[in-house]
Amino acid sequence: MLKSFRYLLFPVSLVYGAVVWVRNFLFDKNILRSTSFNFPLICVGNLATGGTGKTPMTEYLMELLQNDFKTATLSRGYKRKTKGFTVAGDASTALDIGDEPMQFHQKFKNVTVAVGEERLVAIPQLLHERPATEVIILDDAFQHRQVKAGLNILLTEYGNRYSRDLMMPSGDLRDIKKSSTRADIIIVTKCKTDLTEEEKKIIEKELKILPQQKLFFTAILYGRPYHLFNSEKTDINIAHDALLITGIANPRPLKNFLTKHVKSYDMLRYPDHHIFNSGDLKDIKKHFEKLPAENKIIVTTEKDAVRLQKFEKELLSYPIFALPVKHHFLFGEAAAFNKIMVDFIKGFKKQ
Repeated sequence: MLKSFRYLLFPVSLVYGAVVWVRNFLFDKNILRSTSFNFPLICVGNLATGGTGKTPMTEYLMELLQNDFKTATLSRGYKRKTKGFTVAGDASTALDIGDEPMQFHQKFKNVTVAVGEERLVAIPQLLHERPATEVIILDDAFQHRQVKAGLNILLTEYGNRYSRDLMMPSGDLRDIKKSSTRADIIIVTKCKTDLTEEEKKIIEKELKILPQQKLFFTAILYGRPYHLFNSEKTDINIAHDALLITGIANPRPLKNFLTKHVKSYDMLRYPDHHIFNSGDLKDIKKHFEKLPAENKIIVTTEKDAVRLQKFEKELLSYPIFALPVKHHFLFGEAAAFNKIMVDFIKGFKKQ
């Protein structure tokens, strides 16, 4: 029903697509200007509205680079309650800098985490405050063309590739398909782990990969869940009944994971980047108490976890665990991808 309704909005998609096309045309013709920096900038983004794995890909890059390079990440800080440029500090919360930057800040202590709506302004501010920085990862910045990154990574979900998608609101695309030609690397995410070489070639042809572009494929790899407040780790097993708390764009892979690993589960689904309130807390407790099994847990994402931490007093005694997620490169190509990242930074020469 919802899908049929979205198709009815196709005329609106045509108008939206035309506006986006004109904007890109103006940038392509240098009528609107993109600014380059004499500095290694790695951009991670997509053409669609969420759900492609940008956050775990940004984390993958931070984990890869943090020990060899002074690394920073710059995000917009979506749905934060503050404005302007901010560097995360010890007192920062998800309300100050946004849920994803807060997640980065808590997990990667050696990485500078900054937020700023205007990346063109925020990049010089970041370099002024952290002059030792050697690389900046621009989180969700592919469509923000005021800044021209030196290396562009474009993500597309295996089950909803941009080649098969429509412009919003009929589909999930927020940028035109032709914009994919600006990417240096395209990663098909959330693939099935047994993807074949034949399927790989079919997708490469479908996405119209250019000779200068590199194509990679990744699957989701879940880590051991850890308690939100005491970091104790556990294993999810078939004996558990679970309550899934999720406020992310695409919970389907997580639901599939729980279907295979727990006896049964109930779900409370909230909008993407949802800011939890006291009413939500009551619902969570109520639904958890209703689960009939004695062996039961609450499972949530790391992004949701940073927005639930303000309820430490109320939830500390509950078995509430965050489930980490990582990208796993298929076809043994992780080393090739890693080398491109490292070589880009090492080989960067100031103009």
